[in-house]
Amino acid sequence: MDDLKKYHETNKDRYLNELLAWLRIPSISADQKFKGDVEKAANYLADQFKTLGMDNVKIYPTKGHPIVYAEKSVSPDVPTVLVYGHYDVQPPDPLDLWSSPPFEPVIRDGKIFARGSCDDKGQVYMHVKALEAMMQNHSLPCNVKFMVEGEEEVGSNNLEIFCKEYKEMLDCDVILISDTSMISNDVPSITTGLRGLSYVEVEVTGPNKDLHSGVYGGAVANPVNVLCSMIDSLKDGNNHITIPGFYDQVELVSTEERASMNSAPFNEQAYKEELGIQAVMGESGYTTLERTTIRPTLDVNGIWGGYTGEGAKTVLPSKAHAKISMRLVPNQDPDEITRLFTAHFKSIAPAGVTVKVQAHHGGYPVVIPVDSIEYLAARQAMEKTFGKTPIPQRGGGSIPIVALFEKVLGVKSILLGFGLDSDDIHSPDEHFGLFNFYKGIETIPYFYQYYAQMKRDAPV
Repeated sequence: MDDLKKYHETNKDRYLNELLAWLRIPSISADQKFKGDVEKAANYLADQFKTLGMDNVKIYPTKGHPIVYAEKSVSPDVPTVLVYGHYDVQPPDPLDLWSSPPFEPVIRDGKIFARGSCDDKGQVYMHVKALEAMMQNHSLPCNVKFMVEGEEEVGSNNLEIFCKEYKEMLDCDVILISDTSMISNDVPSITTGLRGLSYVEVEVTGPNKDLHSGVYGGAVANPVNVLCSMIDSLKDGNNHITIPGFYDQVELVSTEERASMNSAPFNEQAYKEELGIQAVMGESGYTTLERTTIRPTLDVNGIWGGYTGEGAKTVLPSKAHAKISMRLVPNQDPDEITRLFTAHFKSIAPAGVTVKVQAHHGGYPVVIPVDSIEYLAARQAMEKTFGKTPIPQRGGGSIPIVALFEKVLGVKSILLGFGLDSDDIHSPDEHFGLFNFYKGIETIPYFYQYYAQMKRDAPV
């Protein structure tokens, strides 16, 4: 591995400049105005794979945005690793809260500031450059396949279709994903669980047109007022979700596991100071670490209605809207939760309004075993480069495709992420540390090495 270190050091500036070029492409999958840029980002990645000399590089169109596929075959006698990631990014709004333009990456305080720097272009590119180094130094111990999609931020609607259609092509022994975070740069960790997701949009309609609030106010239901009241009723005074049946299948985590979880380094005061808040808030009876990992949630992600332009307009709006996400824990079924939410939300609507609920996307929660060969290989790789044993840690976010891969491809995933929760993904000033970028490139080859060894030595 000494040759790899020398190669990394010689080429690290080039690695960074290539990533910055990719980050300049606004591959926003949620907005069709950027469809051409999404395709441009896919082409950029495909060109990088071709430059590496991959055996097979192809861009597969879907009904939405394309999937980039590439592979490098070493031998039928070694294991195959499928690397998954995504090149699409979240919308950068609100733009006025960025310290620098979101698609003009800059380096400040040892961090890359740009949309997609951590989620997920930066972490995908770690794998590309780790592969390059192994190929150039003739030290690739596994067959490698890449599947990088352009719709993760909008629900991966076409990924299951692609996986089913190309199941044979995607055949592998393990799926390697870097789209998660560590506890800190001093405390490495490996994500061993993810929450599921049910994401819906609601519409409350009152009168058939906007009305003068002086003429009609007080006599006609105001959809914005009604929507706010309905949302408020979805939680009680203990921040417990009030939807009937919502908690019926929630996994009960043992006292021992909860204690182990709360032994991870966490400074609540520093947490509050970083976020600029005076107090944490959440479901009674649980710590902050538990609330963000092993407990389900319900949050409003956006709400609008009526007049929101400059100045005043005294209007009683016809409609009000909200986007609502529910993070789910093991044993909760996203389709069932969406059904329960829809039935309850419609049932609490007062007379004078009608309610629509549109399901957007969802995903199942997952738990990753800590005694598998892939986990042990990842742990050993991090031990090698960080000098510390990584802590197994459940994550609060959702990557619905992890459960999908196990269902369709019959393969387990390993979540080897190098971001930090403080990287502001999905927010203004998203960033990714140079330390993290280079540490990922350094660590990934060790995963391949240890995984190949463990697979070879495992009893048949």
